[in-house]
Amino acid sequence: MVGVAVGTIALVVVMSVFNGLEDLIRSLFASFDAELKIEPAAGKSFLAPKEWLNEIEQIEGVEILTEIIEDNALFEHGGNQIVAKIKGVSDNFLDQGRFSRGYYWGDTSLGTDIRPGAILGRGVAFFLSVNLEEVNSTLKVFYPKAPRSAASIDPSQLYATAQLEPRGFFSIEQQFDDGYVLAPLNFTRDLLNYGEKRTSLEIKVKEGFAVSEVQKALKNHLGPDFLVKNADEQHAGLIRTVKLEKLFVFLTLTFILAIASFNIFFSLSMLAIEKKKDIAVLKAMGARDRMIRGIFLKQGALIALSGALIGLILGYLLVLAQDTFGLVSLGISSAIVDAYPVRIVLTDFIWISLAVISITLLASWRPAIIAAQVDTVREL
Repeated sequence: MVGVAVGTIALVVVMSVFNGLEDLIRSLFASFDAELKIEPAAGKSFLAPKEWLNEIEQIEGVEILTEIIEDNALFEHGGNQIVAKIKGVSDNFLDQGRFSRGYYWGDTSLGTDIRPGAILGRGVAFFLSVNLEEVNSTLKVFYPKAPRSAASIDPSQLYATAQLEPRGFFSIEQQFDDGYVLAPLNFTRDLLNYGEKRTSLEIKVKEGFAVSEVQKALKNHLGPDFLVKNADEQHAGLIRTVKLEKLFVFLTLTFILAIASFNIFFSLSMLAIEKKKDIAVLKAMGARDRMIRGIFLKQGALIALSGALIGLILGYLLVLAQDTFGLVSLGISSAIVDAYPVRIVLTDFIWISLAVISITLLASWRPAIIAAQVDTVREL
């Protein structure tokens, strides 16, 4: 029972940690990404006239629509240069609950049309040695112009350049921290010469509406030329990786538990050998083979159910204590959370219980057959 309980505890704790990590990833991405994102099914950008955008805003469940222009650009500050993504956003970008997780320093505005500002990922800011307290600090942005038939002798004619004022830093996840600079939409549109073209649209869903319902309505309205992705679909590869890791860890621990169940097999086998005379007496009194098998299977079931129940209860209490008190720390001072995140899912308990009970009953089957094959005449 102790062996089964320990294996069950391990399964409960590990599954809960993976659930917690999955939720943490979703919450971090939600601080930067939108609930729904509209992208072209083919190509990099699409025309987004004002009338068409107004039609999308009128769809039931759409609360905020943010226009996005995103592309790679070269940033320069104080002699340091880095290639990162410039993400031009509408003024309502920060109204979608951005940066609710992670860290943020500085002003939460993107400046004005006269003095456009930038919000930099911490990795980009660190590489460029940007200091928010520096007076009149500017961030130069370079973007290549469309190639022309005749090359110009002047290199400055080959690229567009403009300046931004650093207004703030954010730190959410390395992918964003090291690769993004947020800028006003009008500034990015003029620098990249996009006109009415946009690379994506980001949607915030009204409270009380299901994201899946609004996603379906947008797909029906936009047709096959556009993709409407929810939060998980925007990072489908990473979410799928976490789920696969969780599955393989579950299978690995289940295999270890199966190996540990050999203890049950050998214990019941030894019991069947030791109790041969008692089994022979029962048979002489009229007990059938099915009854003998049932005795040993019930003993195996008792071990399985008791061990699984104890393990589930202790595992639940351990996960609850981790969630409440943070018993096991991540050991990273700059981490978004101090301790390992955990979350309990009912379906995990069901699968763990089925796995533990099935393995234990299978381990009990062979000893039960051995016990039923006792020769009454020889033993008595």
